[in-house]
Amino acid sequence: MATTPLTVLDLVPISSGSTAADALQNSIGLARAAESFGYARYWFAEHHLNPGVAGTSPAVVLALTAAATSTIRIGSGAVQMGHRTALSTVEEFGLIDALHPGRLDLGLGRSGGRPPQPSQDREPALVGAAREDAAKGNRRAPNGLLIPPRFSLERLLRSPRLQMQKTLLQLPGASPQDYGEQVDDILALLRGNYRSPEGVPGRAVPGGGADVQVWILGSSGGQSASVAGVNGLRFAANYHVSPATVLEAAEGYRAAFRPSADLDRPYVSVSADVVVAKDEATARELATGYGLWVRSIRTGEGAIPFPTPAEARAHAWTAEDRELVADRVDTQFAGSPRQVADQLEQLQEATGADELIITTITHDHADRVRSYRLLAEEWQRR
Repeated sequence: MATTPLTVLDLVPISSGSTAADALQNSIGLARAAESFGYARYWFAEHHLNPGVAGTSPAVVLALTAAATSTIRIGSGAVQMGHRTALSTVEEFGLIDALHPGRLDLGLGRSGGRPPQPSQDREPALVGAAREDAAKGNRRAPNGLLIPPRFSLERLLRSPRLQMQKTLLQLPGASPQDYGEQVDDILALLRGNYRSPEGVPGRAVPGGGADVQVWILGSSGGQSASVAGVNGLRFAANYHVSPATVLEAAEGYRAAFRPSADLDRPYVSVSADVVVAKDEATARELATGYGLWVRSIRTGEGAIPFPTPAEARAHAWTAEDRELVADRVDTQFAGSPRQVADQLEQLQEATGADELIITTITHDHADRVRSYRLLAEEWQRR
């Protein structure tokens, strides 16, 4: 499986007892290590108002990481376009590309934008075992990959913190641009052939003509998958965020795909949350804090600093808590290098992924670096 590239997705996590400065230094160090381990890409996510996440601005962290590395591709996974403009995004990434040409991936996400029209968000039909209604409980892809029940975002979307985030990120009275139109504008600005509706040309400097690879990230077979497909762009599906919908996301993208000048066939990358250690018991101990961390996100509180195993065990879990995080905990791959590599092969086979995205969070940074190293060594032996 070494022919299937592996990518790192980094949230710049802050561990309990540490600072944002520590997290940033750790991420830059991990990017250097990932480059030496043979990972193909290093991506940064974007999150806001989370005490346990320092990755608020992918472009800023990418600029720092680009200067600290030399060969690994770097990118966003993803820029949240709901509170941004096409021009500001192209200009920011154009600045980085001007000094580090040919290494940049611009991953775009629809977060915070206009809700899509129902016709845009229709889910495609699934095949084989994936036809079973997720509401009935866990199901399996034809090759046995766990597909848990669908998680409802209703509680999270009602969160006062999320509403505050939208208020703080958007100018008063501003309305997000339709996501499909926004992606069209980004592509035109990157190509250098943008024209306003009145026919006025506009060239992003820097950014116009930049050698930037555009990706769309999505969690379902709705608008994001469709926008990626019709534009002939690369698509990243989120098994680590929404494992219930990963199959429909990949299938929806492939169904919508049209060849482009950049891509003649669909190209899918799929994410997984992973912890690797010398043996399964050690890996599961390192992953102990994951459930509590996911709980903090899904309750709307915001991601807490990643806890130690002892801090996580001290939490008094309720049945509601366990139900809230079950799909994420059950689909985390924690084990020995061989065990996790086997699970990643299963994920790749079930989704037909061309690449796999690995995200790993542990309390101690050394354990996180070791996890990525052990996985890379095992992957290269296959």
